[in-house]
Amino acid sequence: MFTGYFSPVMELRHEPNEEYKYPVYGLPECSEDCPTRAEIYNGALEGQGLELGYAANRIDPFIMEVQGSGYVHFEDDDTLEYFAYAGKNNKAYVSIGRVLIERGEVPREEMSLKAIKEWVLANDDDVVREVLEQNTSFVFFQPKAAAPVTGTAGIPLLPMASVAGDRSLFPMGTPILAEVPLLNADGTWSGAHQLRLLIVLDTGGAVKQNHLDLYHGIGARAGIDAGHYRHFGRVWKLGLENSPTQSPWALSPEVNN
Repeated sequence: MFTGYFSPVMELRHEPNEEYKYPVYGLPECSEDCPTRAEIYNGALEGQGLELGYAANRIDPFIMEVQGSGYVHFEDDDTLEYFAYAGKNNKAYVSIGRVLIERGEVPREEMSLKAIKEWVLANDDDVVREVLEQNTSFVFFQPKAAAPVTGTAGIPLLPMASVAGDRSLFPMGTPILAEVPLLNADGTWSGAHQLRLLIVLDTGGAVKQNHLDLYHGIGARAGIDAGHYRHFGRVWKLGLENSPTQSPWALSPEVNN
């Protein structure tokens, strides 16, 4: 299963106002007993000085949480920062897309990240909050100067060449040969695949077993493409079994040199 992810660009303000009132948080000190999403929405982190900025809606921070990181444009002083992944509350991740499908809010065949955002913006805040709270997992961020997007491996990600995988199957740095599905403009599968050389440079909480998440790039267009990307393809893991090339970045410094 190939899905896609991207680096969103989120509009924030440093201080809240009537429009920008939804906080984005840095990592709290709660290694085990962290609050759930519902508790955080209810003010569990207020007064701790963890607010990194304020968004105009709930869905933009939520999308950045799902992607794991992204860029932030502060509209009050026109500055750009990169919000890196800082940690999470270690609660269960639940797909909001699946919740909306099960509740009959969005047809399965029309489900995408774009469809989720359109549904959110078309509904009242209380309705949106209740749905988002079904995903108890919550991601925290760490501001950094605008820089290339990096994955778990600490290497800049290249669109359509970097992929997130399950570390138990694909150690960081694993090269794979993949027949990736080619999509039509509306997100449907074209019926064709393209052979690509990919490198596993990232991980993800929902990326397990035979699921690979292909990085699509930065911004709205990449987000639309990534949101439609949910199709199957074949993969060959490159490297010799039971040899150092099976886990390329597990090699000792002497071997790497």
